[in-house]
Amino acid sequence: MAQETELKLALFSRDLPRLLAHPLLAAQEPQRQRLLNTYFDTPDLALMQQRIAVRERQVGRRTLLTVKTAGASAGGLSRRGEWEGPTQPGELDFASLVDDAALATALTGLRPRLVPLFRTDFTRRSWQLHQGGAHIEVALDEGRITTRPAGARPGSTRREPILELELELKSGPVDALLELAHTLALGPQGWSAQGIWLYPSDRSKAERGLALFLGQPPGPLREAPLQLPADGDPVQAFCATALACLAQLQGNVLALLQTPEADPLPDPEYIHQARVALRRLRTGLRLFRPFLPRRFSAHWSAHWQAAAGQLGDARNWDVLATTWLPQLLGDGPRTETLTRWVMQRRREANQHARQALGEPAFALGQLAFVRALLALQGQAPRAGQPALTDWAHATLQQRHRRLQRAVRLAACQAASERHALRIELKKLRYAQSFLSSLLPRQRRGGSSLKRAQELLGTLNDLHTAQVLLADAPPPAGQKVIGRLQELTAVHLADLPGVQRQLLRSIAAWDRI
Repeated sequence: MAQETELKLALFSRDLPRLLAHPLLAAQEPQRQRLLNTYFDTPDLALMQQRIAVRERQVGRRTLLTVKTAGASAGGLSRRGEWEGPTQPGELDFASLVDDAALATALTGLRPRLVPLFRTDFTRRSWQLHQGGAHIEVALDEGRITTRPAGARPGSTRREPILELELELKSGPVDALLELAHTLALGPQGWSAQGIWLYPSDRSKAERGLALFLGQPPGPLREAPLQLPADGDPVQAFCATALACLAQLQGNVLALLQTPEADPLPDPEYIHQARVALRRLRTGLRLFRPFLPRRFSAHWSAHWQAAAGQLGDARNWDVLATTWLPQLLGDGPRTETLTRWVMQRRREANQHARQALGEPAFALGQLAFVRALLALQGQAPRAGQPALTDWAHATLQQRHRRLQRAVRLAACQAASERHALRIELKKLRYAQSFLSSLLPRQRRGGSSLKRAQELLGTLNDLHTAQVLLADAPPPAGQKVIGRLQELTAVHLADLPGVQRQLLRSIAAWDRI
C-alpha cells in the first residue's frame, strides 16, 4: 500500500493564466493527460459509509483500478492509503491489487453489487518540482463531474465543474507542500504583484461526486465533536483543536464562494458558521496560550481577530433582514421603502465579505497557519507540563469563576456589562466543547449556559439592529426602532432569572 500525502487547493478560473505564468510552472512543459474516471459503490453506499473510494480510470489505452481508504484530512492536507494498478475494464480485481487481506476480501464480497455512480472527466497538466528538499508533483485538473441518479429521467444529468490544484508529496518533508503552495500563491512576480487565491480544500473529487449524485449541495458546516486523548500533550491538543476550527472555517468559506456570483445573498448561515469557527479558533488560542510560543499566540490572535472583523457587518445585516424585520414590519409602501433600504445595505455588506474572503491574502493566511501548526506538532513536548485532564479541570474552573464575576457585574443591566457577560459565556461554552472529552460526564452539561447565551444573543441582536437603523428612512425606521426597544424591555425582564440560574449552575459545577 502506498501512503498518499497531498495538498488540495481550490482556485478561481480568473487566476488560471497567472498561475500558468508562474516561473516555477512556466519553466517546463507540463505533461498532459485526459483522465476518464468512473466511481463505484453499492446501491446502499456501503463504501461511502466506510469512507472508501473505488475508481476505474482510463488513461489513453490503459485502464487503472484505484482503491483509496479513509485517512486524515485537515487544512487541505490529506494522508490516506491508496492502491492503484493496471486492470481490464469492468473487472474490479481487488484480490490482486489490495495487499490488505481483510480489505481485499471485503471488497471482493461487495463486487457483485458495485454499480457506477458518477464520473469525473478532466484534463490534467502536471509538473515535477523540487522544493524545500522535496519532490512534489503539481497537478492542475480542469473538467467536470457528471452523474445521473438511479431512476432519473433521461437527460437529467447533473454536472459540476472541476478546477483544482493538487500538490502530491513524492518524497521529502510535508512542510515543502505548504512552502510550494505559498510560493505559487504569491503570483508570477512575487508579492509586489497581485497574488493568486489558492484556498485549502478538504473535499475530494469522490466526495463532491457523491454529493452531486445524492443531490446534496454543500450546506453550512457546523462544529464537529472533538476527541482529545486524556494522556495527550497540550500543544498537540491545541493543534487538533485549531485544525478542527480551520476545517469548519474552510468548509463554509468554500461553499459561500462557490455559489454563483449572480446570487448576492447566499445562505446567511455560511457567514455565521465561518464567524463561529473564527471565534472558536481565537478561544483555542487564548485557552492554550500558556503552552504556545508567545509570538505565535500574539500574531495569530491578531490575525484571526482581523479576519472575523471582515464578516461582522454582513452577519449583522443578515440577522436584521431575516429575523427582526419580517417580525416587526407591517404592509404598505412606507415599509417597502425600509425593506429595500435594508436589503441594499445587506447586499453591500455581503459583497464586501465575499470580496474579503476571496482575497489572496486571506487564503495565504490559512496556508501559513497550517504550516505553523505543522511546525508546532513537530516540536518535542516540554518538560514539566501538567496532565491534560488536570489542566482541563483547573482551566474550566477558572473560566466559571470569571463568568461568575461577569454575571454579578451584569446585574446592573447596562449594555456594556451584558455584552461582556455574553463574551464570557461564549468563551466558556467553546472551552467546554474543546475539553469535554477530558471531563467526567456530569461536568459536560450546559443547558443553563445555552439558555443564557441565547437570551444575551437576542439582546445583542436587538441593540445592533437599533444601531443599524439609526439612519433608516423615516418614519418606518423610527417605528421599527420603537418596537425593538419594546422587545428589549420584554427580554430584559427575563435576565435576572437567567442570571440566578447561571450562578446556581456555576456553584453546582464547583461542587462536583
